Amino acid sequence: MNAFLDRYLKIIDWYIIKKYLSTFVFTLLLIIVISVVFDVSEHMDNFLTKHATLGEIVFKYYAGFIPFFMNLLSPLINFLAVIYFTSKMANQTEIVPILSGKVSFNRFLRPYFVAATIIFVISFFANVYLIPFTNALKINFENTHGFYGDASKNEVHLQLDKQTYVYAQSYDNTSHTGYMFTLEKFDGDKLREKLIANTIVYDSVKRVWSFRNYSVRYVNGLKEKLTINLPQKDTVLDLRPSDFVVNNNYPAMSLSELNKNIDKEEIRGAGDLKDMQYEKYRRFVYPLSSFVLTLIGVSISSRKVRGGIGLPLGIGLFLCFAYVVVDKFAVVFALKSSLPPIIAVFVPNGLFGLLGLYLLRKAPK
Repeated sequence: MNAFLDRYLKIIDWYIIKKYLSTFVFTLLLIIVISVVFDVSEHMDNFLTKHATLGEIVFKYYAGFIPFFMNLLSPLINFLAVIYFTSKMANQTEIVPILSGKVSFNRFLRPYFVAATIIFVISFFANVYLIPFTNALKINFENTHGFYGDASKNEVHLQLDKQTYVYAQSYDNTSHTGYMFTLEKFDGDKLREKLIANTIVYDSVKRVWSFRNYSVRYVNGLKEKLTINLPQKDTVLDLRPSDFVVNNNYPAMSLSELNKNIDKEEIRGAGDLKDMQYEKYRRFVYPLSSFVLTLIGVSISSRKVRGGIGLPLGIGLFLCFAYVVVDKFAVVFALKSSLPPIIAVFVPNGLFGLLGLYLLRKAPK
């Protein structure tokens, strides 16, 4: 292993790798400390009024908050760190002797991509395995202490199985009561039974739904039977109160749970399929930004310019803002339009990857 490293990584490579990783880690920790300070000041009233203990705050809320934001901010912090220390090297005329010694720019990029690979591997395993677990700690803490109220859906259409469809005009999550409920059963494309209830109530102890003031219409070819103004009926349905509530738990699901919910959603059609697919694909694609942003960062900061490191940092901040904007637009197009989520997750890295290749051609050789 040592012979392999000695062959492909020289002293200058280790110098750049250490500069890269130390600047990245220091900047990331600094930003996280600042974020925690602001978050504590913002949620202090919630902690006090909800009677959260110090142990819960530290080992549940911030045990989820810190890894999530470290992973979220790491590509942008990585980008700014690359620009900062590379611009500093260029300003101190450290890069010119390297390139003048018959070292190609692609060879000069090797230590950058070695360090970017280390960050990619850590980010990838964090996205897939660690972050869902820590997110679950944070979300459970917020739900337990009532940080955010549950947002109920309106006009909910669901397919329970191949023959059964349900609809609810509105739902009150506090009382577990749905209003203007309809249940339809089909045989192929023919309607066989239609139940309409003014209200349905979920009994969390018995785990049954109660139809209140309901009517049923049975259809058998040209024959129909209508029964109206029935008082109450209890029944078991493959339906839960959580199906009527806006779900914020996708980031807290493990990959296996996410896949199971995607398979279930493809049948039921509650409108959350794209959200779950985007969350799944993003976990695999988002870490690739470490390579894309590293390429851009080195390309724009390896040239010595007047004014020192100020101009490259300014360009870097602008590109960070542009990356965030493109990422948010991709999310909106994925969830609100016909753009497939698997394509949407590649849009930011794809566009900025092309930009990186263009800047690489213009970089000093």
